[in-house]
Amino acid sequence: MNKLHTQNEWIARAQAVLPAGGFGNFDPGILIARGEGAHVWDEDGHVYIDYLIGSGPMLLGHGHPEVMEAVLEQLPRGMTFFANNTKGIELAEAIVEAVPCCEQVRFVTSGGEADMYAMRLARAFTGRDKILKFEGGYHGMSAEAQMSLAPATAVNFPQAVPDSAGIPQGVADQMLIAPFNDLAAVASLLDENPDVAAIIVEPLQRIIPARPGFLQGLRDLCDKHHILLIFDEIVTGFRLAYGGAQERYGVIPDICTLGKIIGGGFPLAALGASAEIMAHFDKAVVGADRWLMQLGTLSGNPIAAVAGLKTMEVLGREGQYDRLRSLGKRLQDMQAEALRAQGIAHQICGDATLFDIFFTEADCIDYRSARHRDPAHGVTYNAELRARGIFKSPGKLYPSLALSEQDLEHTRIAVTQAAAILAAQISPQRD
Repeated sequence: MNKLHTQNEWIARAQAVLPAGGFGNFDPGILIARGEGAHVWDEDGHVYIDYLIGSGPMLLGHGHPEVMEAVLEQLPRGMTFFANNTKGIELAEAIVEAVPCCEQVRFVTSGGEADMYAMRLARAFTGRDKILKFEGGYHGMSAEAQMSLAPATAVNFPQAVPDSAGIPQGVADQMLIAPFNDLAAVASLLDENPDVAAIIVEPLQRIIPARPGFLQGLRDLCDKHHILLIFDEIVTGFRLAYGGAQERYGVIPDICTLGKIIGGGFPLAALGASAEIMAHFDKAVVGADRWLMQLGTLSGNPIAAVAGLKTMEVLGREGQYDRLRSLGKRLQDMQAEALRAQGIAHQICGDATLFDIFFTEADCIDYRSARHRDPAHGVTYNAELRARGIFKSPGKLYPSLALSEQDLEHTRIAVTQAAAILAAQISPQRD
């Protein structure tokens, strides 16, 4: 191959200048050179069907022509201003129209920022300090969010376990941890802690669905205790439905956070709520003591805004979510069929628009149950898929609207072969 550098050479260069050889996101052992539609190519020219899609934002696929046209039209007009711009205002209007809990929004650059500000906003509005989150729930990289995201050892609830060095004990003291899908545990914690400002929850926790009545139960408990319910919809917003999990499940939070899809592949996120709650971003309304300071160099930049606007416009067209769910269901079914044929115990966990497989007989209802019986099974399965041109996260599969029938057939063959190899690995263990 006539290239200046091979992928391995780039990996060596990365190891010299990047901690752990990467950006801290995905496997640093692969470098993506480009993406088009439902496909990505690595630096050595290998092509993959992309089920990572940038960790969610590329729901239309890479380089969607209408999104590209909108971005290229905006580029010569300016990339960022650190000032209001009409495209950002139009995007805010579109979000308010689509998302039930939003009367106003505030833009930030990343989902982690949005979640951090959502928790701070809840504290400002209620005058209380504690936040209740769920074990295994992901809400970005703030100190509060890095509590019991992925604890290596099980501790008694509601003790918070830091996932990172550098977090003061005082942060852990203000966080209550509950098991997902356990309303009784949440109710007990709220009875014992009158100083809770908010519950923050992913309506689909990573890929674990809420049990029937769980989200409404959280809504009812928040109303009973006069605290705020925060839906982290960074992933589920404009994915589960155009109006996100709020529309899909019919439960309306007080605050929600949005990201990924609303930026169309560019850095942009937002938090939204009623005008009364969002007034804490306006010093002239709430006064200096209750004002929540927030600013960001790239917040609401017009490039991300036009990409998000066009993405939302395309998603709003008739039949898009029916097609997305149909694609996801076919991907679920082909994997279930391949694994059943090999006699491999498994659970497909998630929603048709976002899911993955746990190799276990147990029901996956919370962080402690949603895991492989043997982690090596998941490693083998995903490695075999990668070797056959399937690019995905070790713990999630994101369908996109760019997938073709040829992509689905390629995937079906890959999962059939991966299941057979996994079965061969498991068989000696059974003997």
